[in-house]
Amino acid sequence: MEIRELTAFTAVAEEGSVSAAARRLHLSQSAVSQTIGSLERQVGTRLLNRTSTGVTTTGVGTVLLGEARALLVQYDRLLAAVTGEAAVSAGTLRIGVPLELPPALLPNALAGLARGFPDVRADIRHASSAAQLTALRDGELDLALVREHPSDARFDAVLAVEEPLGVLLAAERAAQLADPFGVWLQRLGGIEWLGFARSEAPGWHDQVTAIMRGHGIVPRDQVPGGAGLIAEVKFAAVRAGRAFALAPPGALSGGALSGGAASGGAASGALSGGALSGGGLPGGVAWCPLIGNPLVRRTWAVWSASSRRRDLAALVAALDMTV
Repeated sequence: MEIRELTAFTAVAEEGSVSAAARRLHLSQSAVSQTIGSLERQVGTRLLNRTSTGVTTTGVGTVLLGEARALLVQYDRLLAAVTGEAAVSAGTLRIGVPLELPPALLPNALAGLARGFPDVRADIRHASSAAQLTALRDGELDLALVREHPSDARFDAVLAVEEPLGVLLAAERAAQLADPFGVWLQRLGGIEWLGFARSEAPGWHDQVTAIMRGHGIVPRDQVPGGAGLIAEVKFAAVRAGRAFALAPPGALSGGALSGGAASGGAASGALSGGALSGGGLPGGVAWCPLIGNPLVRRTWAVWSASSRRRDLAALVAALDMTV
């Protein structure tokens, strides 16, 4: 197998059609089809299921796709090491993102990338911080957006965004607990925190729980893989008055909560005590700032320190809030 064959096969599998892959590779459709045919003859079986709506990988094709992606990453790295220059982009940047992210952060950065690298496609994958760093280490991601700065020397990182966190409360509780400037964190001591499992982002989890304990709140252990980050579950528990959840101001416009459940316009009114009822929040739920900003969530852009991809460097520069 040749690199050009694996590149063509990967493009067809990712694009879902020969025509789209041909445009991405700047080749004719017949050239791409012939290349795939040659590859299938070499392995002795079909790699793609061809239908009127596009193509999908067969079982063997799926296995080959995973191996081809890893090999192409290694090939880019080999070129960079040998030439001392940036390897040419394979055409796709695989980007990991957390479930909650400021809505404009990544689109704005990708818009800047598109101006310099119009042929590069972003493959967005939602995953926890821990899962993203594992995928980055295994060569399955090119860029990870995570909640903690990694200590691994194989990674480089820049700060992408800082978000002072506020709190989601039942509207009645918000009226009782908030003053004109927001809510003191220590006043939430008798209410359960709807958090996240430590396995998802150990460093960030430890930071949050340490601050909460310092304010008299004893966090309950969260079950790994549970529903703690599902917006519908958060809202239902908060509205019932038995729990609170952390959220940035973006929760008011619906962009900061997972699953798209919090959608709508900006804050439309004020409740007593400094609590805001946003168009993106369901009835009976209010968002309040935490006085003094005791909890600030940081999202870091992390990538392999050995990468020499120019398109990746451009995207990182667009995300770097310190530039």
